[in-house]
Amino acid sequence: MDSGLRDKVVLITGGAGGMGKAAAARFLEEGAIVYIADLDAERAAAAAADLIASGLVAKLTAEPGRGPALHASALDITRPDDVERTIADLMAVEGHLDVLVNAAGLWVEGPAESMTEDDWDRVVDVNLKGSFFCCSRAVPHLKQTQGCIVNISSDCGLVGTPGTSVYSASKGGVVALTKALAIELAPDLVRVNVICPADVMTPMLEGQAREFGGGDENGYYRNLLTCYPQCDSARFIEPEEVGELIVFLASRPAAPITGAAVPIDFGTTAGYGYG
Repeated sequence: MDSGLRDKVVLITGGAGGMGKAAAARFLEEGAIVYIADLDAERAAAAAADLIASGLVAKLTAEPGRGPALHASALDITRPDDVERTIADLMAVEGHLDVLVNAAGLWVEGPAESMTEDDWDRVVDVNLKGSFFCCSRAVPHLKQTQGCIVNISSDCGLVGTPGTSVYSASKGGVVALTKALAIELAPDLVRVNVICPADVMTPMLEGQAREFGGGDENGYYRNLLTCYPQCDSARFIEPEEVGELIVFLASRPAAPITGAAVPIDFGTTAGYGYG
């Protein structure tokens, strides 16, 4: 079935990260026009360069009448004025916005009594506040195109896990935000869904292992995998698997789906391990 994504304009926050970049590649494969936005302008440019090197962009821009298919810029999603600037710049070029993907995120872990106000502010500002303001500022434009939003939460946003109180609070908020927006925007035919991955093999997970692994990164990974019901066959999710789900939820075949919190977690939220 046709995805319906050709010539659609897609804004991906956290677009230089593992999941964001994988989603960008899949949207490009479907013929979409992709805007990668990331806090670090150099990372955004490097991600775009990798995608250009893949040949996807050249294939699209070679088509008659097609403008640039890929753009990259810096964006601090914790600043509503920066979000407004980014969307205004996109609209000035494209004239429409069809899909917003909120893939930016931060992690912190540790016992609740060890968490600081700075830990709370950093993580909640990016994961929840940033997601909210990206959604709210995109909504007027998505109403015009009957577009959609795909947020990224976590399995920690669906079930409680020890040592993740701040992160779980932020990601649980993203799930509730998604459901509220889905109902609010349904009369305008704007769909809003949220994906809830378990551990994805991204630079963020590698950073977790370095920061919180006590010098034993492999041991950190092994401990995470003990929570998976696949036992000795357990593995981490690949970014491309999440990217595929993001693109599906933004596509025409997913038209009836809104307000859904979709786990992609090998069953960790089904009652085994974490549950």
